[in-house]
Amino acid sequence: MTMKIKELVGTTFVQSLLYHLVRGYSQTFRLTIENEHEWLTYYEEENGTVLLCAYHQQFFSAIRHFKKYEAYHPGLMISRSRDGEIIADIAKRTGWHPVRGSSSKGGGEALKGMIDHLKEYRLAAHIIDGPRGPAGKVKAGAIRLAHATDAVIVPFYVAADRAWVFNSWDRFLLPKPFAKVVLRFGEMIRLEAVEYRHEFERQRLFLEKRMHQEWAYL
Repeated sequence: MTMKIKELVGTTFVQSLLYHLVRGYSQTFRLTIENEHEWLTYYEEENGTVLLCAYHQQFFSAIRHFKKYEAYHPGLMISRSRDGEIIADIAKRTGWHPVRGSSSKGGGEALKGMIDHLKEYRLAAHIIDGPRGPAGKVKAGAIRLAHATDAVIVPFYVAADRAWVFNSWDRFLLPKPFAKVVLRFGEMIRLEAVEYRHEFERQRLFLEKRMHQEWAYL
């Protein structure tokens, strides 16, 4: 009897194969890293808490480099969807700790899990407009995480000289083999906890505008 696709993808063999395909493919990128020193020094030497934030469109290009942070036990919120299963397995094999849930399913539990993880290990990443968009719209999760853990937000952005852009809600970006890829970290952003909803919304819009501006610069 032929296995269902879902069951096949869930096997250890296929998950391992997918991970090695992703790693092998991303090794072809001619990768340049920019502005990593500031936030990494803050994390390592000042015991600061850091939340790396990116658009859903761009996370694939960072997978290879993010293996570098394995020793820090970083966390990452990943949806409970079927696609999320694949991403969660790749994240684990890359040395990241997946916390399952999203704004559409299991969000409260996942947010608590991320807060606990950040308080213990002080490093995590968050997809600010995932898992379903709208593209480029900063959702509340990143700001709530920063408030609860006193984390600085560090946006990161990806650009490639040659890439495929998919016809999906996020316009998913996949650099072509041997493309020149730039992974650039923005300046650290500290958002103090606020009491009123309109102040929270002001911070959300500030982060959204900042990320749009810095991405356009890249």
